[in-house]
Amino acid sequence: MPGKVFVSGGSGYIGGETIRQLLAKGWRVNTTVRSLAKEAALRAQLGGTSETLGIFAADLENDAGWAEAMAGCSHVAHIASPFPTSVPRNPDDLIVPAREGALRALRFAKAAGVTRFVMTSSSAAIAYGHPPGKTLFDENDWTDVDAPGVQPYVKSKTIAERAARDWVAREGGAMVFCTVNPVAVLGPVESDDFAASIEVVKSLIDGSVPALPNVGFSIVDVRDIADLHVRCLEASDETVRGERFIGSSGPFFKFADVARILREQLGSQARKVPTRAMPDWGVRVLAMFMPPARQLVGEVGRIRENNSAHARTVLGWAPRPPEVSIVDCARSLIARGVVKV
Repeated sequence: MPGKVFVSGGSGYIGGETIRQLLAKGWRVNTTVRSLAKEAALRAQLGGTSETLGIFAADLENDAGWAEAMAGCSHVAHIASPFPTSVPRNPDDLIVPAREGALRALRFAKAAGVTRFVMTSSSAAIAYGHPPGKTLFDENDWTDVDAPGVQPYVKSKTIAERAARDWVAREGGAMVFCTVNPVAVLGPVESDDFAASIEVVKSLIDGSVPALPNVGFSIVDVRDIADLHVRCLEASDETVRGERFIGSSGPFFKFADVARILREQLGSQARKVPTRAMPDWGVRVLAMFMPPARQLVGEVGRIRENNSAHARTVLGWAPRPPEVSIVDCARSLIARGVVKV
């Protein structure tokens, strides 16, 4: 029988979908938000009752609220982590809360008697800082945070995962720990609090990107990455102990591929989607005027394909095609009025 699980970041894109799936499977869930002013709106989004869903105020950088939120929980999905839409001036603005938040969650989990801890890491902790000729990555790869051009967000995810694994090896005892390492997360949005990766689709259908940069990414659906978290929570100890699971639905997509799918599937609603290619120097120019584009400069021409065979084989995970995630994402943005077409 499902028990009680703590999920950090309940108002977030992945956290919210994970909670919906856990409630549907009969789990009781405790989650956290920065302010309880969001509680009523969050309950409306997540469902559940006062008996099945507990909402607590807690922050990655403060001890307050964590003990109460984890009380009685046997399992943890630590999903909350900062994910900016632009590059911060000080890398520690991302690194410190990501690392300290993970360690804080682990300490309180141990104190609460938690036996299973699933941490949301990222492909950012896997596929960066490698030689340009390396294009295919799996769970054995680790990002080199000291390599030139590695962005603060990438560093934050790598440092946080390594710190968590070191803590578990040193102090975790019998706690079973594993990580889920998603690529760019797309799919339908249920609130205005969605992943920064959604900006890719948003910027294409609202026309804010004038041309298509030679930049790409692998894709996973938010519904599937939530399912992968649930599988990690419910699998046997032997199956997941110490493991990393890449969450990717398959091929590497360039901006041009995403734009083509949007034009083919959305018809007139995709009339603002650009059709012409952006010269490589144009990405640097765009970054001067659009802060989110600064993260694209080092990605021009690079291919980082993440192999999710391990999750499929070990956990029976079967993600939907990325085309579905792209179109469902766009349609939900339009339906919610986030994008005017």
